[in-house]
Amino acid sequence: MSYIKAADVLPKEIIDLIQNYIDGEYIYIPRKECNRKAWGENTRSKEMVFFRNKEIYEKYTEGMTIDHLSEAYCLSPKSIQKIIAKIKLKNQ
Repeated sequence: MSYIKAADVLPKEIIDLIQNYIDGEYIYIPRKECNRKAWGENTRSKEMVFFRNKEIYEKYTEGMTIDHLSEAYCLSPKSIQKIIAKIKLKNQ
């Protein structure tokens, strides 16, 4: 995230008003709800996790153990179990 100078984008009256509450400190202004992006929308992270989880499930159905999958993917056995359960449920 990069910073934008308030003086470059806000009228002086608004800056004066904000300074009544927070003077010389950093402030984060969140996006409007309608402008928010879903997790992974800007990157391929969501897609990569989907394919990784699909691969984990396929290897599990081919006989690979949860412990082995856990080591191979650097995830806890509980995480592997959750991934498998979620895909099983979706496939039913």
